[in-house]
Amino acid sequence: MEVEISRRRFLQGSVAMTIFGAGVASTTNLFAHEKEHKNSNPRLPNSVTTKTGTGKAKEVPFLCGMCVNKCAGFARVEDGIITKLNPNPYFPKSRNMLCPRGNAGIQTTYDPDRLKYPLIRIGKRGEGKFKRVSWEEAYDAILNGTKDFKGLAQILDEEKDNRSTIGYCNGEGLSKEGFEDLVGQKLGSPNYVDEVSICLETSGGGFFATLGVYPEIDFEHADYLIIAGANRAEAIITPDTMDMFKETKGRGLKTVCIDPRFTNTAAKADKWLPVNPGTDLAYVLAMTYVAFSENLQKEEFMKKHGVGYEEYKQHILSKKYTPEWAEKITGIKAKDIYEMTHDFFNAENPIIYPGRRSIFSPNDYQFRRAMAIFQALSGNIDKKGGYIYGNPIQLPPEYVNAPIYAQAKPRFDTEGIAFPTIKSGSWIVFRNMILEGKNPYPVRVMFMRKHNPMMGVPNAAKTKELLMKMDLNIMIDILPSDTAMFADVILPEASYLERTSPVKAYGFLEPAIVQRKAAIEPLYETKTPEVIYKEIAEKLSKPLFEISKKYDKDLQEEIKKRGEEAVYKEDGYDLADAWEMPVEEKNKEIVEKVYGKKAWEILDEKGVYYPHMEEYHKQLSPNDFQYYPKSKRFYSTQGDKLRVICKYAHLETRGIDSMPTWHDEWKFSVPKGKFRLITGRHAQFTQSGTTNNAMLRDLIPTNYLWINKRVAKEKGIEFGDMVEVKSEVGKVQLKAYPTEKIAPNQTFMLHGFGSESKGLELAYGNGANDAVIIKDDIEPVFGAAVMHSTNVEIRKV
Repeated sequence: MEVEISRRRFLQGSVAMTIFGAGVASTTNLFAHEKEHKNSNPRLPNSVTTKTGTGKAKEVPFLCGMCVNKCAGFARVEDGIITKLNPNPYFPKSRNMLCPRGNAGIQTTYDPDRLKYPLIRIGKRGEGKFKRVSWEEAYDAILNGTKDFKGLAQILDEEKDNRSTIGYCNGEGLSKEGFEDLVGQKLGSPNYVDEVSICLETSGGGFFATLGVYPEIDFEHADYLIIAGANRAEAIITPDTMDMFKETKGRGLKTVCIDPRFTNTAAKADKWLPVNPGTDLAYVLAMTYVAFSENLQKEEFMKKHGVGYEEYKQHILSKKYTPEWAEKITGIKAKDIYEMTHDFFNAENPIIYPGRRSIFSPNDYQFRRAMAIFQALSGNIDKKGGYIYGNPIQLPPEYVNAPIYAQAKPRFDTEGIAFPTIKSGSWIVFRNMILEGKNPYPVRVMFMRKHNPMMGVPNAAKTKELLMKMDLNIMIDILPSDTAMFADVILPEASYLERTSPVKAYGFLEPAIVQRKAAIEPLYETKTPEVIYKEIAEKLSKPLFEISKKYDKDLQEEIKKRGEEAVYKEDGYDLADAWEMPVEEKNKEIVEKVYGKKAWEILDEKGVYYPHMEEYHKQLSPNDFQYYPKSKRFYSTQGDKLRVICKYAHLETRGIDSMPTWHDEWKFSVPKGKFRLITGRHAQFTQSGTTNNAMLRDLIPTNYLWINKRVAKEKGIEFGDMVEVKSEVGKVQLKAYPTEKIAPNQTFMLHGFGSESKGLELAYGNGANDAVIIKDDIEPVFGAAVMHSTNVEIRKV
């Protein structure tokens, strides 16, 4: 039987190699397909076909794990093999749709390079030499170490039970909270950094601070759209993206795209306005000026709901943020700013799109606040055709019995940040303070899960230095990422199609509860996240409790009063108690408790449940469904509770403007002979997590460097030529793409390529990693990474 997961040669026997249980293995053969090794999983034949058959099959509801959107589908399973992924017609959020990534999710499960067994480092850190071990040996290495690295018990003993010596990072996903519970609540570390500080932290923060919500958008009923820097036509293909573009080009939703590049979103818009990178705040302030100076705003609405509204109006007018002023900064002509503003306020349901992109500039937080206020001036919030607050379905919060560790110290990554987020931290500040010796106590351990900071956090050389500095690195993941190469212990996690995940609620306008069920049992020796959390906790509980007893005087006193066994159980030192109930049972208990037995039966069968689903859900055409009747959708829910915070007074106590304000230090400037690097992502890939996927690789083989055609000609660079891109922090090489779609003083590269992990057959050495050359600048409110502040030099190799 031939392997038919993809057409790639690498899936055939020519790359199969053997791994020995206790022997030394390089990354070249460590993670390869094991045709020659005795298969430890009898359910997985040595060769697999994923061709869809016509015989008996079962359909298992799942929730996609290929990106943040979490679309719903049904996995077709034949003889224990997943042969096809179909969309789920019951989920209002994904509306019977799976994008290319969603369809290619099957390859994640059957990727021959996936992590299959627990591994322990035996060579130098970063060298990629590991040995296969049992799960018990891997857990023991975490606790007690090996001759090559220290274990957690020794480290905590040396640090007198200061749990803050542990840092941890986490990627996005349905099991994310469980990992945070394990390391943050149960092990007691406050030093958490996750993907949000290298993603859309300022966007969410700015909108929450101003409107109290990061809104859902009703594209279906909008009639005018300004979309700034968010490349929806390429970055994320979802039903609401389709709503957006099926109405453009004169079909009801007039769209203006503002972006430095001529993207596919710009091509589908009615008008494209190129803007100097990092200057978006200026044109939003200018549009706001036009609105106030011509009295275009919904005055009564803002007087009723605006906090600090009159002060904001005077602020904008007194600063004279005219379109003529903004033209000199942004490059957008004043007449276009006037036209946009007039069209916006003349529309019935105008939208300035909040965006789902990373932080591009130091002023991103104020840009987002200015956008939110500008939208509110139209009155088109909490209503049909506008920003939607909705009415999310509520699930009960889960209580974690967390110990209190008296020796743990507060988190420290606050340097240069006005409002450090306790929950997610700042990757750059956390890393740089440790490297610069500014941490008030040693950080010696990194727990990592489904996160690849070597390819996600700017200035990869510093990230490598951080990982090399640690005494112990633990990685839980599905694939052998660049970051996994710096781990001491690697624990292989089951793919999303092999696990049942905690039940979740999604959606504001048409809310629903969704469940991911395991389509098949975990392959090889992989385990589901919750099982891994439980088993780690079981291994660490008693030994770490003994360490706490040595140094924690509060704990010693409690033991004297109540006895050791009572304190251990009642005060949360039994680290595994949070996972006593399997996920499947917990999901059933939660749903039945809140919504009843019938709700659980529907959810269990269809993967989706919402109140009145049996009555509301109807098929209208072959691929069109009603979920909620329009009269039952949650278009308006706020009423008199609605607030628009125009002036955020307490920002001034931390040196941040209380109202969006422009500062000339943010003007766009590129030295002669250099180029401003901008970066982005594509809908066929999710950051660096999918570039080893054979199905998606067929769609976009590699990343290219966009360079203006005229500049390329001057430099003798033609399409496909190899070029070097050099910044003050690093350099990379990749192929050139000369084009008129980008300005002469700018350049662009797609994020997620350039892996240096030899464990990834397709991703290794393919293209370039933008994290190598992007500077580690931060914005001042949350300390989030600024992605578009780096100037680079380009030369033909």
